[in-house]
Amino acid sequence: MSLADLLNLPGVTARPAAETRDYVYNHTMIRVKDLQKSMDFYTRVLGFVPVHRSDFPDAEFTIYYLVRQPLESIPAHDDDKARQQWVLGQSGVLELTYNYGTEKQADFHYHSGNSDPRGFGHLCISVPDVQAACARFEELGVDFQKRLSDGRMRHIAFIKDPDGYWIEILQPTPLA
Repeated sequence: MSLADLLNLPGVTARPAAETRDYVYNHTMIRVKDLQKSMDFYTRVLGFVPVHRSDFPDAEFTIYYLVRQPLESIPAHDDDKARQQWVLGQSGVLELTYNYGTEKQADFHYHSGNSDPRGFGHLCISVPDVQAACARFEELGVDFQKRLSDGRMRHIAFIKDPDGYWIEILQPTPLA
């Protein structure tokens, strides 16, 4: 099946313009209410590595870039400029944006995009063994939106981060 057949959209050629060949899908940004909870979740539960931090005190927010890369591939911690340049050239980066003071507002929450009005849907993490990953998430007390045993799609699960954002968990190979 050709890309055009796959897309089946009138007027879409399925051929990227040559000028876009070196473009990199760099990052997705999500806002987080409690930075400590979110950093713990994304580092300890999902294995992301924080690479660069930018503070904007006048605008009252801080951003953190996290990657799923081996530590040895990331520039040294003492070279912040090199780390920023490196992370902005990677693909699949997660940007967490923390707006000062939100963690102190009991009734404050971000819209996950999965209730009306719908919009943003989810992030996705591919794992070598989805059953083992889900068992680990259960042991860690991670909130599930959908377990492997729920619904018709029994090869994927959805967990939730501390702000309620959904994260799809799947493995690229068929389940055993």
